[in-house]
Amino acid sequence: MASKSIYEAAAKKIIASELPKYYPEWKYHNKLVVIDCDTDIDKIIEENSWVKEEKVVAKPDQLFGKRGKANLILLDAGCDEMKEFCIEKLDNFCEIGNLKGKLERMLVEPFIPHEKEYYVSFTTDRDGDTIHFSLEGGIFIEENWDKVTHIEIPFGTDIASFNLKVNLPKLGKIGDIIVPFIKGLYQVFVEQDFTFLELNPFAITEDNQIVPLDVKARLDDTAAFLHADTWGKEIEFPAGFGQEFTDEEEMIQKLDEKTGASLKLRILNPKGRIWTMVAGGGASVIYTDTVADLGYGAELGNYGEYSGNPTMEHTEIYAQTLIDLMCKYPAQKGKYKYLLIGGGIANFTDVRATFIGITNAITKSAEKLKKANVKIYVRRGGPNEKAGLDLMREIGIKTGVPIKVFDRYSHMTHIVSLIQKEEGKK
Repeated sequence: MASKSIYEAAAKKIIASELPKYYPEWKYHNKLVVIDCDTDIDKIIEENSWVKEEKVVAKPDQLFGKRGKANLILLDAGCDEMKEFCIEKLDNFCEIGNLKGKLERMLVEPFIPHEKEYYVSFTTDRDGDTIHFSLEGGIFIEENWDKVTHIEIPFGTDIASFNLKVNLPKLGKIGDIIVPFIKGLYQVFVEQDFTFLELNPFAITEDNQIVPLDVKARLDDTAAFLHADTWGKEIEFPAGFGQEFTDEEEMIQKLDEKTGASLKLRILNPKGRIWTMVAGGGASVIYTDTVADLGYGAELGNYGEYSGNPTMEHTEIYAQTLIDLMCKYPAQKGKYKYLLIGGGIANFTDVRATFIGITNAITKSAEKLKKANVKIYVRRGGPNEKAGLDLMREIGIKTGVPIKVFDRYSHMTHIVSLIQKEEGKK
């Protein structure tokens, strides 16, 4: 499972589309406008008459919180105020904690008068999900976390028949509204493959309608192919505030979106001497931690993984991208660069098929790899592992690229320790 953040506007659209299936009483205004640096604001206003007719809220929609504390939320504003606010803030830098980035996107929606704010969120882990609820929602939820109720929901629970009310604080009459709302929202969370969903806050209007005011959400992006009809074909997984994707990262992300497999890449240090091509999300964490534990964290060039039985072609593109990146800056004189092709013992990924893709990339880049002084260490197990590992040994002999190969009988991170031994020789 890969958990990636989405824009608030996108999260609200999914909720607006799906929640009525489980909570028919819910009615949402469906009035959302996104304004970026290239938007013709006057045109947007003309196309959305409610912006002129109602009081509105304007706020950044760029994957960072504490917008209220940073005075980046305009409340109860008229159309002209909103326009002035957006023009003033967009395309300018701001600092949020230790993050600094440019404001490039604003979300505009109706201002909802309310007296009280509530909090609800859903999280998931290996044993089940958890519902978090508080009668004290808003910008100070972290300071009031001791007032949050946490309800464990084991996987497979029929939430419709689950006695949620008995686990919540005393709600009085509003319980008849909040309880079915939370149950319906939880079903959306599960069915739409959210990995995190937070409404902080949500409010109840005078006509007993619940309105999500601020929403943060993450989706399992490997499930995108299952939800083209509900997420939308153009669902975005943007970089975090203050971060930008490189061309290579964007290319791998687009490749990942076209397959049911998982292909992930984050460049940490373009001039790093240690690069990893690891099969499996869990294994990638273990390899990264091991590299750091051995004192080479500053030399780590990337973080990523390939898994889910990617095709030979996709694996070759991924391997070629890594090779091009690590060879862009050759090692200093007398130093080596290292490519760790690692992973655990696969259940269904065809080792030989993926290694054909990798060896194709190595063959095409043999001279580049030798010029950059690259050593390749391999450790892998799984279906067709012998044929795959033999192929890797043969390509090392054929191209002259130094490749050492280990099978399932070497512990998973053994190849990381080889770097330490190699470096110790110098």
